Amino acid sequence: MFESLSTRLGDIFDRLRGRGALDEREVEAALDDIRDSLLDADVALPVVRAFLDIVRPRAIGAEVLKSVTPAQQVVKIVHDGLVEMLGAPAPLSFAAAAPVVFMLVGLQGSGKTTTTAKLARHMTRHENRKVLMASLDTQRPAAMQQLAILGAQTDITTLPIVEGQGADDIAVRALHAARLGGFDVVLLDTAGRTNADEALMAQMASLAQATNPHEILLVADSMTGQAAVQIAAQFAARVALSGLILTRADGDGRGGAALSMRHEAGVPIKFLGVGEAPDALEVFDGARLANRILGMGDIVGLVERAEATIDAAAAEKMTARMKRGQFTLTDLAEQLKQMQNMGGLSAILGLMPNMGKLKKQMGAMGSMGAMGSDMNDKGVAHQLAIVSSMTFGERDNPNLLNASRKKRIAAGSGTSVPQINKLLKMHRQMADMMKKIGKGGAKNIPALLGQNNQIGGDFMSPHSASGAPDFLQQLNLKK
Repeated sequence: MFESLSTRLGDIFDRLRGRGALDEREVEAALDDIRDSLLDADVALPVVRAFLDIVRPRAIGAEVLKSVTPAQQVVKIVHDGLVEMLGAPAPLSFAAAAPVVFMLVGLQGSGKTTTTAKLARHMTRHENRKVLMASLDTQRPAAMQQLAILGAQTDITTLPIVEGQGADDIAVRALHAARLGGFDVVLLDTAGRTNADEALMAQMASLAQATNPHEILLVADSMTGQAAVQIAAQFAARVALSGLILTRADGDGRGGAALSMRHEAGVPIKFLGVGEAPDALEVFDGARLANRILGMGDIVGLVERAEATIDAAAAEKMTARMKRGQFTLTDLAEQLKQMQNMGGLSAILGLMPNMGKLKKQMGAMGSMGAMGSDMNDKGVAHQLAIVSSMTFGERDNPNLLNASRKKRIAAGSGTSVPQINKLLKMHRQMADMMKKIGKGGAKNIPALLGQNNQIGGDFMSPHSASGAPDFLQQLNLKK
């Protein structure tokens, strides 16, 4: 999210750092560039103006112009302004008699149903709540069945489907069932339409009156762009919104909807949808997102994502093996799966400090093929397919892989022999590193990471894309 904005702001700040002392004219020119960058990122004009009203007086004051490090002061001021605009974390409120009712509203295609299941899972795992989900969508075919399937996959109870009932009747039945069943929370997944017409708004108002929800959360697609402002305004005018959930945040390179919708609706962003997995719902924190936008990383977010996706028991076993200097192709495949579960190498680098330029460099290498930068799911999928096409003996002992075996594996995995050779080289480099770490422990990691000017040597280069799996393993070893 905000990828293009982050890149452009990084370029602006790099230019400022190269000038040393700054005068008012240079700061004003930088603010103009920042304004253009925000507009290009689909941030609404009123929001850009409000942001500059916060930043400009600070940026052209003595705090910057007389500073020993003026460029850094500008970065800090922009960071603080972004935090102010994005807002502080706003936890869900459960301060009501059970069952507490949460109603999710939004347009069709915004991701309400999948978000309902993700939110229910979050409440169950992190808030220790017993949740009942109910689909009120009588318009979209199979909408109720979709929520029931998601409920079965995540072990969350869904309200049984009764054909012929209207949305209001289903909502009242859900509340009654929740009281009888001792549920702490009821999540109401409402219907949507392709636009916020009067019929949809009237139904949302009717449901709010019938159920008196404790919170009404607007679910919106982060890629909506400038239309986000109008959508937020229409819903806010008819129902008492308490927060926003922005979906597809992992796929939006601009991200202006985050600033625009919060400003227009006047309510905080509470969650970001960052993938398709049941756990891919991230608590929103303006300070952490501002850090990401400005290339400062989000280590807390990285650790949280690792904790949510990595099997602790399996990681312990793998760590023990690596401490003994053992690292097979099966181990490599597990590391690649961990990286994939965390959103891929691009997502991981986006959470690490000062990785913007490396991420950009690796993205440019993508044209070299699936085994070039492996910034996307396709590249990792090819690597996993190669390992899956090997016998168990070949995975444990890559020395068995002669020319005929490589041809067989290439045919079975839909790849080529050169791709297999690159994967084997990556494995050898990582295996050698694991042996050295096994001998000297975690204290060897800094020296190994400095083998050359790349981060961690050739095994972390844009050509191998093995840095993220290795980075995860280093975290395991340090625990």
